[in-house]
Amino acid sequence: MSISPEINNHPPVNNLDNFLEEIESYLQADVTPLATEIDQCPDALKKALEGLIDRSLLSVRIPQAWGGVGLELETFYLLQQLLTQYSGALGFLQLQHQGAVNAIVKSENEALKQQYLPKIVAENLLCGLGFSQLRRTGKPLMTATSVAGGYEITGHIPWITGFNFFDRFILGATLPEGQEIRGIMPFKPSSQVRFSESMKLGAMQSTNTVTATFEKYFLPEENVVSLAPGGAIYDNDKKVVLYPSFLVLGCAKAGLDIVKKVVETKPLDFIEEAYDHLDEEWHICQSKVRKAIATDDRSFDDDLALRVWSINLAQRCSKAAVTVSSGAANYHDHPAQRVYKEALVFSVFAQTTDIMKATLEQLMYN
Repeated sequence: MSISPEINNHPPVNNLDNFLEEIESYLQADVTPLATEIDQCPDALKKALEGLIDRSLLSVRIPQAWGGVGLELETFYLLQQLLTQYSGALGFLQLQHQGAVNAIVKSENEALKQQYLPKIVAENLLCGLGFSQLRRTGKPLMTATSVAGGYEITGHIPWITGFNFFDRFILGATLPEGQEIRGIMPFKPSSQVRFSESMKLGAMQSTNTVTATFEKYFLPEENVVSLAPGGAIYDNDKKVVLYPSFLVLGCAKAGLDIVKKVVETKPLDFIEEAYDHLDEEWHICQSKVRKAIATDDRSFDDDLALRVWSINLAQRCSKAAVTVSSGAANYHDHPAQRVYKEALVFSVFAQTTDIMKATLEQLMYN
């Protein structure tokens, strides 16, 4: 029996400033004191994620007709910026869920939407992503073969975040004709699916990132999220190249917050001058990014330039945080150490060859 969209239980966000202020107050009180632990300990990250669930923040991309919050685009990405500012691990983990939810919302499989969207809202069903390998050239890492009632999946996924956090994840595979198929499946091992131990990462270790190996896994037709022409992921990467800038800007702001705190305790003119300069540039960059996402006819080159600017800014702000923290920044639990590593993660997040090339050019010539 199909489930009709439920009446929205979440009031619309009418005041953006109040909405973000309330979230920031929660983050400052409950996340900031535990940011290092959240970065390293899955249990601490899980508790922080539960705080977002309690505030319905994992349903913000679901339309109100389905019971979600239905945030408009700019507000959603300002929220992402805020979360990343206070905990890169928390921001990164929940974004995997938000990406999966968005894929389900946009799916043409109405039965799948009816099955999952109400559960995400009412039962806090959490989802992850496992299709970044579709960006890789050469022989596909994950293949799909059409069989009776669905598809047979074989291959390797090199990166899935959120093991033991998420209930489901969306896999990506390539059909013999080159088409890209994405389907939703349980995030647990079986006789056809094996997951690795959690990877040893330099940052965000707590997010439980694993690899997966598939051997003739059966994906039912009804669990197909999308079917697209080969190379569709590259076209989409160009369309959305600007949006991760908000995550990167959140990381940059985290670095600036550390510098500002040092200014308050160590009143040296040159530190304050550095903070003022970087803070002014941050506001200019953020303003241009916000203006860009509200513009329909912007170009890919302009979006790419803003994305790379934000990456460079995060790298410089995190280095400034390390610099003003002096030798204390070497401690593994120092905030500057954590933010510096987070800047590394967000510099290569959803990286394409265009982003890599432009980032290197800026490093060479600026």
